Amino acid sequence: MPLISNSTYLRPSWLFSRHLETIVPSTLRRISGPKVKSRVRIETTDDDFLDLDWYKNNADKVLILSHGLEGDSQRPYILGMVNKFFAEGWDVIAWNYRGCSGEPNRQPKFYHSGATSDLHEVVSYVLQQDFKEVALSGFSLGGNLTLKFLGEYEQDARVTAAAVFSVPLDLAGCAREIDKRHNVLYSKRFLKSLKEKVRCKSDLIKDMVDMAKIEQSKSVYEFDNYLTAPIHGFGTADNYYARCSSREFIHGIKIPTLVVNALNDPFLSTSCFDTTNFVTSDDVYFEMPKFGGHVGFSSVGTRGVYWSEQRAFDFISQQIHDR
Repeated sequence: MPLISNSTYLRPSWLFSRHLETIVPSTLRRISGPKVKSRVRIETTDDDFLDLDWYKNNADKVLILSHGLEGDSQRPYILGMVNKFFAEGWDVIAWNYRGCSGEPNRQPKFYHSGATSDLHEVVSYVLQQDFKEVALSGFSLGGNLTLKFLGEYEQDARVTAAAVFSVPLDLAGCAREIDKRHNVLYSKRFLKSLKEKVRCKSDLIKDMVDMAKIEQSKSVYEFDNYLTAPIHGFGTADNYYARCSSREFIHGIKIPTLVVNALNDPFLSTSCFDTTNFVTSDDVYFEMPKFGGHVGFSSVGTRGVYWSEQRAFDFISQQIHDR
């Protein structure tokens, strides 16, 4: 039964609320990645592009990192994971979703929580580089994307393990949660950034969606209903959430995978802690620390390494050792 009942995470005493646990790591953590970064652009099969940051360590194993909503490859939580694995002798590739690398993408579509075809493009590119071991990690939206990808696609034998954090396993429940009053600052920030991306591509998409309704969206649900769902072929937000929630793909995952969701995560609905699919899985482990916030998991006395980074490394390296 892959349920981990006793998590080792202990939050710092001064981060005494779930919002502090969420905000402080994302705003106050000062971190930079290894200086050996190379920006690589790969062309997609639909005549678009994806930008990857590749930290080359001349290793035979690589970690692929997927960021969260309106994030990018240079966010502190990404760089923290980069630094941990790179210091342990791994290559690391952190990729940017369409429109998240500082340049609008060519095609009308954007990124979204179920856009596994793009992650498939990245993994396919990485598998061409002769690595012997490939592991994946993702945060928030990137965690949902990673789980859906692992459960949806047949994996190459070199894809060994995964560890994901703060995952919106039920997208509909999380959309309702992020639009609640206690999350108003987060939702406003997300909507402001998302709408700016839409404006940058208005000439390309104005005949495909109702631009006025998108601009007037006051919730994440409305934005998804007016932009994300119709432009990506889902029709409605409800259908988009139903078809892209990663909890529906847990049963298809056949490699050791760790899912860590903090019980006090302000973004996650109670449905994201339903253990049903995990109890019946042989390969997906579910850990629910009491604290951690959303993409938080700060640590003290660990030389700048966060608990989530050490946890991911320990889990993934153990799976490789046990193969």
